[in-house]
Amino acid sequence: MSSWQIVRIFAGLFILLSLTLGLPDSPWFINTWWLALTAFVGVNLMQSGFTEWCLLESVLRKFGVKAGN
Repeated sequence: MSSWQIVRIFAGLFILLSLTLGLPDSPWFINTWWLALTAFVGVNLMQSGFTEWCLLESVLRKFGVKAGN
């Protein structure tokens, strides 16, 4: 698995987690402020699309994960 795939898996996981914890109808609801994490992930994805740089991808590459296409 390449670094870009892992980044997208992490992003999807964090979005689902924040929705689970932030939506009032969820059985695991904690607080609506968890939805801010969803916004943060979305902004980071947009930023990485424009700048072609992602912190998590840089960290993964330092740990030896191969870069994707």
